[in-house]
Amino acid sequence: METIYLAGGCLWGVQAFVKTLPGVIHTEGGRANGVTDTLDGEYDGYVEVVKTQFDPQKVSVTELIGYLFEIINPYSVNKQGQDVGLKYRTGVYSEDVAHLKEAQKYIDAIEDHHLIATEILPLTNYVRSAEEHQDRLTKFPDDYCHLPEALVNKYK
Repeated sequence: METIYLAGGCLWGVQAFVKTLPGVIHTEGGRANGVTDTLDGEYDGYVEVVKTQFDPQKVSVTELIGYLFEIINPYSVNKQGQDVGLKYRTGVYSEDVAHLKEAQKYIDAIEDHHLIATEILPLTNYVRSAEEHQDRLTKFPDDYCHLPEALVNKYK
């Protein structure tokens, strides 16, 4: 099992989507690459992410990035759908350099890759979101989500 952190705006819809993907074993909502180690207070530079544990025999990092790009606007800076702010930026984060190289290779292969705002960065820290944010759309299907329901459920 390997772990990668995917950011695509509000984590509620991203987690609902990612957990249905082939090869994904477990997901968890959280915050990555901020300057504190607590959920108290502001986001302090954090980005909302979905910690994604996956079986590399069933899904590659390249495939996971491809799935992420189905649900994000990779050209948008700090905005996905109606959600605006630094915490809603898009990105791929990992402690594994090979994951980051594979993600960068994916982006480099896209014709207009120089316009893509999606970050590819080492994971510097991670804080799990409060329980009320875990699997939020499963618990409360009518809650707000910037992703269309058909897209969230595409791989169910």
